[in-house]
Amino acid sequence: MKQRLFADVDDLAERMDELAVEQWEHPELGLHEERASRLLRDTLSEAGFEIEAGVGDMPTAFVASYEAGDGPTIGILGEYDALPGLSQAVSAEREPIEAGGPGHGCGHNLFGTAGVGAAIAVARALERGDAAGEVRFYGCPAEETLVGKTFMARDGVFDDLDAALTWHPSDHTAPQRGSSLALDSLSFTFEGESAHAAAAPESGRSALDAVQLLNTGVEYMREHVPEEVRVHYNVQEGGNAPNVVPAEASVWYFVRAPTREGVDRVTAWLREIADGAATMTRTDVTERYYTGCHRLVSNGVIADTLRENMAELGPVEFDSDERELAGQLQETFPEGALEDSLSEFEPPHDDAAADAALYGDPMDAFDDGETGSGSTDVGEVSQIAPTAQFRATTWALGTPGHSWQAVVANGDFGRTAVPYAAKLLAGATLDLLTDEQRLAAARAEFEADVDGYENPLPADAEPPFELTQ
Repeated sequence: MKQRLFADVDDLAERMDELAVEQWEHPELGLHEERASRLLRDTLSEAGFEIEAGVGDMPTAFVASYEAGDGPTIGILGEYDALPGLSQAVSAEREPIEAGGPGHGCGHNLFGTAGVGAAIAVARALERGDAAGEVRFYGCPAEETLVGKTFMARDGVFDDLDAALTWHPSDHTAPQRGSSLALDSLSFTFEGESAHAAAAPESGRSALDAVQLLNTGVEYMREHVPEEVRVHYNVQEGGNAPNVVPAEASVWYFVRAPTREGVDRVTAWLREIADGAATMTRTDVTERYYTGCHRLVSNGVIADTLRENMAELGPVEFDSDERELAGQLQETFPEGALEDSLSEFEPPHDDAAADAALYGDPMDAFDDGETGSGSTDVGEVSQIAPTAQFRATTWALGTPGHSWQAVVANGDFGRTAVPYAAKLLAGATLDLLTDEQRLAAARAEFEADVDGYENPLPADAEPPFELTQ
C-alpha cells in the first residue's frame, strides 16, 4: 500500500517541479502571494479537492479538502511566501535578478509544493480505498511575518483536525522534536509637532526622540528579563531632514519568550516604556498589534512516524553536478557556518557529513527537549491539534537560512528533494489514517502537553498587509 502511495508521488514529480520553478521565478511577499496561491489552489482543484479560499480574512489563504469515507482528518501545512531583498540567480556568486527584489531564501517554493503533492497522493489512496477519512492541505500565507496560521487559527480552520504535519527545507534530514519561542509582533507610532530644528526647536515635539527613548528603555530592560527572552526592533520611520523636528516616527518590535505568558509579561513592560517615552517627549503614542504566536509543541508520536518513513525511504539522493554547485556555494559561506552545522550532528553522521557538500542521510532528531531561538506560526496549529514537522536536505551543508545561497539551492538542486519530502508527508499521513492506536497515542500525548488554546490576536485585529507592500 505504501509503495503505491510513493509511486503516486513519483507520478506527480514533474508537476511538482513545475510548481516549484514557477514560484521561484515569481517570488511574492507575505499576504501578497496571489500567483502562488492560485497556482496551488488550481492544482488541488484539478485533483478533486474542494477549495475554501480567503480564510482568516486573507485572500491568499485557503483550505483544500478531499474526503472519502468515515475516518480521521489529517492536515498538511504549506507555505509559499518569499523574503524581501533576496533576489538571486542560480549562480555561485551574489547575482541579483532584480536589485532589491524578493527571493525564496527560506525554500517556501519547495515547502508548499511538496505538501500539495503529498495531499494529492493521499487523496488517490483514499479513492482506492486504502484508507478512509479526510486529507486537507492548508495554504498558509505570510509565515515570514508570523501572520498566516495565527489568523487562520482565529477562524477555526484547524479546530477539527486529528493531526497535522509539515516540513521545512534545510541542510539536513531529520524529524524535529524541539520547541520554539512564542512571539508578539507590534509597532509604536509617535505623533509630535514639527518645527525648524535650529530656529524654533522649542516649538517642536520630536517623535524620533520618543522612539529613541523607547529603544533606550528596552536596552535597560534587557538586564531584567529571563535569559531566553529575545527583543528586536527596527525603526520604520524617523523623519526626513535634520533641520526639521520629526512630527512622526515609528518602530517595529518582536518580543519572544519560551512561553506565551512570558511574552505577555515582556510586551506589557514594553508598552509601559512606550507610554513613558511619550510622556517624556510630550508626544502621543499609538500601537499597531500585527500578530502573535505560541511556542511549538512537537508531538513525539508523529515525529517517530516521520522517522519510520525516513528509514523506509533512505537518503535524499543528489547527482554530481548538484554536489558540485553545492560545494561552490559552501566556499562563499561565513567562517564557521559549516562547523556550526556539523556540531549538531551525532555519530556516525558527524564523520560521514564532514566532507559532504550535500548530506541527505536521515538522522534521528537532535533537538529533543530543546527550545530554539526562533519562532514559527506552526506553533498555533500545535496548540490545537497534535503536530510534528521534519527537515529535509535541500541546501548545501552549512547554508545560512534567509541567504542568497539558499535562494540558489531552492531554485536548483533543492528541487530534487521535493518528491522525497512529499513521500514523507504522504506516508506519515497514511499511517495516521490507518493506525487507530498510533493516532490515539498522538492525541494522548497532545492532551498531556497542551492545556487549552487561546488565540493571541485581539478581537478586532486585521491582517497586516502593509508589512510587505
